Amino acid sequence: MEKSRLHFSSQDASPSLAKSKDWDALSRWSEYLKPDVSSTPTSKGWKHVSFEQSLTSGSFQKAVHIEWVIQLSQVAEGLMAKMYRLIQILDHPDLVSYTFTESFWKAGVFPNCPRICLLVSKKFPDHPNKLQLERVEFLDLMAFREQALRLILDLSSTVITLLPHQNSLILHAFMDLFCSFVRVNLVSEKIPRKMILQMYNLLHTMLRNGRDCEFYHRLVQFVDSYDPPLKGLQEDLNFVSPRIGEVLEAVGPIIFLSTDTKKLRNEGFLSPFHPRYPDILTNSAHPMRAQDLANVTSYREWVLLGYLVCPDELLRVTSIDISMVVLKENLIMALFRDEYMLLHEEYQLYVLPKILESKRLAKSGRNKQKEADLEYNVAKQVEKMICEVHEQALVSCYAIHHERRVLLKQEIGRMVVFFTDQPSLLAPNIQMVFSALALAQYEIIWYFQHVGIALSKYKAVRMVPVDIDATDPTIGFLLDGIDKLCCLVRKYVAAIKGYALSYLSSCAGRIRFLLGTPGMVALDLDTNLRGLFQQIVHCLENIPKPQGENISSVTCDLSSFRELWLSVLMIVTSSRSSINIRHLEKATVSTGKEGLLSEGNGAYNWSRCVDELDFLLSKHGSLKKLYFYHQHLTAVFRNTMFGPEGRPQHCCAWLGIASCFPECASTIVPDEVNKIGRDAVVYVESLIESIMGGLEGLINILDSEGGFGSLENQLLPEQVANHAKQTVKVSTPLKSPKAIAGLLLPGHESYLENNNSIKMLEAALQRLTNLCSVLNDMEPICVLNHVFVLREYMRECILGNFKRRILAILKMDSELQRPSVVESLLRRHISIVHLVEQHISMDLTEGIREVLLAEAVTGPISFSHSIERSANRQTGSAVEIACNWYVENIVKDVSGAGILFAPIHRSFGRQKSAGTYVPDLNTNVGELKAFIHIFGGYGVDRLDRMIQEHTAALLNCIDTSLRSNKEALEAIVGSMNSGDRIEREANIKQILDVETVVGFCIQAGQALAFRRILAEATGSVLEESAPLVFSLLSAVSKHLPEEIPEKEEIKKLRKVATSFGAVSEHDTEWVHLVMAEVGGAIDGSWSLLPYLCAVFMTSNIWNTANFDVSIGGFTNNIHCLARCINAVIAGSELVRAERGEQQKHSFSNGHVNEALTTEVQSRASVEANIKSTMQLFVKTSAIIMLDSWNENDRLYLAPKLIFMDQLCEFSPYLPRSTLELHIPYALLRSVCRQYYGSSTYAPPALLSPSPRQSPLVSLAHSSPMVRHNREDSTPQSSAYDSGYFKPSSSQVQEPGEKQRNTRRSGPLDYSSSKVKFVEGSSSTGRGPSPLPRFAVSRSGPLSYK
Repeated sequence: MEKSRLHFSSQDASPSLAKSKDWDALSRWSEYLKPDVSSTPTSKGWKHVSFEQSLTSGSFQKAVHIEWVIQLSQVAEGLMAKMYRLIQILDHPDLVSYTFTESFWKAGVFPNCPRICLLVSKKFPDHPNKLQLERVEFLDLMAFREQALRLILDLSSTVITLLPHQNSLILHAFMDLFCSFVRVNLVSEKIPRKMILQMYNLLHTMLRNGRDCEFYHRLVQFVDSYDPPLKGLQEDLNFVSPRIGEVLEAVGPIIFLSTDTKKLRNEGFLSPFHPRYPDILTNSAHPMRAQDLANVTSYREWVLLGYLVCPDELLRVTSIDISMVVLKENLIMALFRDEYMLLHEEYQLYVLPKILESKRLAKSGRNKQKEADLEYNVAKQVEKMICEVHEQALVSCYAIHHERRVLLKQEIGRMVVFFTDQPSLLAPNIQMVFSALALAQYEIIWYFQHVGIALSKYKAVRMVPVDIDATDPTIGFLLDGIDKLCCLVRKYVAAIKGYALSYLSSCAGRIRFLLGTPGMVALDLDTNLRGLFQQIVHCLENIPKPQGENISSVTCDLSSFRELWLSVLMIVTSSRSSINIRHLEKATVSTGKEGLLSEGNGAYNWSRCVDELDFLLSKHGSLKKLYFYHQHLTAVFRNTMFGPEGRPQHCCAWLGIASCFPECASTIVPDEVNKIGRDAVVYVESLIESIMGGLEGLINILDSEGGFGSLENQLLPEQVANHAKQTVKVSTPLKSPKAIAGLLLPGHESYLENNNSIKMLEAALQRLTNLCSVLNDMEPICVLNHVFVLREYMRECILGNFKRRILAILKMDSELQRPSVVESLLRRHISIVHLVEQHISMDLTEGIREVLLAEAVTGPISFSHSIERSANRQTGSAVEIACNWYVENIVKDVSGAGILFAPIHRSFGRQKSAGTYVPDLNTNVGELKAFIHIFGGYGVDRLDRMIQEHTAALLNCIDTSLRSNKEALEAIVGSMNSGDRIEREANIKQILDVETVVGFCIQAGQALAFRRILAEATGSVLEESAPLVFSLLSAVSKHLPEEIPEKEEIKKLRKVATSFGAVSEHDTEWVHLVMAEVGGAIDGSWSLLPYLCAVFMTSNIWNTANFDVSIGGFTNNIHCLARCINAVIAGSELVRAERGEQQKHSFSNGHVNEALTTEVQSRASVEANIKSTMQLFVKTSAIIMLDSWNENDRLYLAPKLIFMDQLCEFSPYLPRSTLELHIPYALLRSVCRQYYGSSTYAPPALLSPSPRQSPLVSLAHSSPMVRHNREDSTPQSSAYDSGYFKPSSSQVQEPGEKQRNTRRSGPLDYSSSKVKFVEGSSSTGRGPSPLPRFAVSRSGPLSYK
């Protein structure tokens, strides 16, 4: 192997032969050197240098070599991109047994050769017919190795100096190629090269009918020499090892400085202030070394790879400390993207044996005794260092980097504050800014490179995971600092550009002065070199001078200047040149100023700040490599963003990283751009989802009971009473409002021991406002063709959270939350949104209105819009939930919860098993007002329409019953007229489904009662919100024409008035409206309606009817039947009258004919028919009720009498004395005394004279016309308790209803002046008593004097 290497080195010694081969080799890499790939700013300065060199200067060979250095570094990137793709295709095969997954065979790794494709397709039938190769050309690897190695050997032997402070430009180019050469071969170890070699052998055999022995021999030699790669690298690079050692020693001080956080902080390497004189602003305490810190990442890579492939250089005395510092803070070595090698294992496998061999040779006395002892001691120290540094790294590497991240967090934070306040000082300190960016970039990438790493690989020791804290907040601070520094640089590009141009203009004079010094004159420069210096001065002197504020418009391309300066460096650093770098330094440094080379290098660096500032910023501040760790990036973001030390403003930096992810794509792999772009979009979407989730969380924290809810604590009256009671008992004063267990008093958070909740609120509020401000100010994020505007995401998040909040608080389990509570919670949430709105430039209030409208809208308003409703129209889910709950659970009671309407409480409730009534707080006027506040008119209209649809269905059932029982009802009418009791009872038994119809009517009564509560709540809200509109509509409703039929405009006005309770007879108008819309009462069977209702007296529902004076109704809701009967009879009469008038008009056929023209019928005449029908019902019901009264039915007579009395009290069409015409008064008074004998609800007028004994009162009750002018001052019960058992002291006048009579008492309020109860006839409590007095007299429970 050694011979082959020597032969390789000597075969290209001829300059002419090398010249031809060099130009031929340039064309080989055209695939890797496409214009869009190779035209980086770094290579622009090198590309055309060689073409400007003359052969007489002796620098042609050197120029070609430098150009190759840049190009081969790019070729190395392309080769590694291909190998990276191949490694992904191989899916980490077993390199020992060479077994591969199915995806490998389907990926098309081998060339498109038919015979091989045929063989593979037979073995693997699913393999595609054409196998396209996205592979590393094996020949390219071999050619790259040959050319790169020749360049490295030649440059190391011909360049005079490779020290960073003298020849940094060529040094970086040389070391970049050196590291690329090493990394390419280390990456190639991860693919099965022997297997690929066998396939190429098979290909050549098939294609050429034999083996190409010479070519195959070179392939075998290459594979064998790099098996393993480090073995071949150590042998190939043995000749350049001394130069590598010199370089690594030279960069050692900068590495030591970068690891000394205390020195960096105390001596101000990253601060614009002088460390000892804070009042003095300076470019840095040590400007040159501060600039070198920007390259320390490269220096660390040089050390790790240099000592790995050149292990003999570790035997230098200073190398031990340099290597130990770098090895102690690293566990892996990144090769390419996320491919890495385990650093310490490789050192122990390939470096330690070399050191042990040197130790053995030194001990054997190969050299002089003194030198042998020194070499032996150094080798022993290196051996100890390699063996111990691994454990040290496992223990301390994370702590070292954490300390460094804390330092950078502080220094960069101060930088941002300082340069934001003093932007004019940014340009002089731009190199220091680049150093800070480079250090932060390295620390962030190191952190994510070590996440998920486990050790060890080669030795049979325990697998030790690297201890990386995923909740480390310093990552977010560094990302934010880098982002802010880059933004500052981009913001003040013009200032930096102007400062650089000024520096270059002054530098021209200094260079011209140095060229004229005696030392330079004495050098006697040749014509070519002198001409280059003159061109450099000319370029600098002709730089455009910035004028005022026009710097940004100045365009200046300084690439020609940089090409000239690089040409000078190529000449003076060559060992073949008569004038070298040492001569120039000696000739110019004696002036006491910067030497010529220092001035030129400084001008070169500042020239890049003029036209390559974006590239420099990307080089030092770009985090595109984090794409390959984007999954870890997302996890760390979620752990740190909203953690205890996280900052919401950091999210901009986390998101901004994705913009540079597509820069990682290599054009060598065609589909890589799209793949990385898709991953970047997914990353941004994932982070936005997390950010919006955190935003929702902060809002919900403030909106919780532990947030702003804790500041709204209010005590209920019973809690206040209990607290007062406990306070009286306690002799000592209360030290804290939490003295009573389980009771938090308002203001308890103001006490010192309870202020943690306030601190939590303040912290959450501060984070919320900061996050909103940052998201509002953040620029759009562009990833390929995707644009993410965070303001829009934030708006959608806040409004979406508000919508979800509405739906979440609307129901608790299966119950509807109280609307007043919902309204309060929504107002609290909206107040938080308004707080957020102050920190963003968007109108969230309008969005809140849109959400509320979307959740409440149900289509056109029924009484104001003429638009036809579509069956597919979307309605708000919130209003649907609320309305469905009210209809299903209150009106229909589908769950069988025993819903009761309590007229006294003016709400619905439930009857518990113990007989107590529990009101449902969702159904009183106050809660329905809150419902209207939330959902507005749309919610009222939706609930109204649902009740209307349900009522229409119930009325349809009544119509069906009338039709099906028409004959039986007509027979009942006949028997009533004939007085045949037996026939009447027989006909009553023929009525079908009486129980079902009664149940439907009770539901209809419940619907009417709930509709009346809703109307009152609507009117109350309208009066509060628009009092002028309310008064106008109320006044108009009292003066509407009472003609029949009504015009459409009058119908609409009456419908509007009914919707908010402005009409006196709400139930009648409501049923009239429903029947008119559905076309009810269209035939003559409706004339039999009072007889059908009278048949209800025979229903079995009376068997369970118990009257409860505490609610003013029956426990089975039979009192709702009275409301239904009254409304349905009255409404059907109105509908029949309207239809009759319409038929008359239709008969006239539109012609004016006196014989056919009749007067317009008024509502007064219709009301007379209604009264007649109602009296007919009362009469028929009394006959059926009393005729069926026998020994077995005595217990059920009292509920029927109370029911009839309630109907007479409730109905405006029946006088109170109507029932006395058909039922003995004494019987009525007995029942009243039975229920109110000892009740607290007993009316105060029980002993007043009988209404029938007062001629005026009797006349008022018997005259139907008096009922329409009820304007006395006697208070009357409301629509909820009119005619029900409620004491006069609590009676409230029904809104919009006229006063009807002068009675103050409740139902069955009759005098005892003419009646005497049998002894023991009074009863107490609720419900019917056994009535034992009925056994004394067959004629009834009353005894007349």
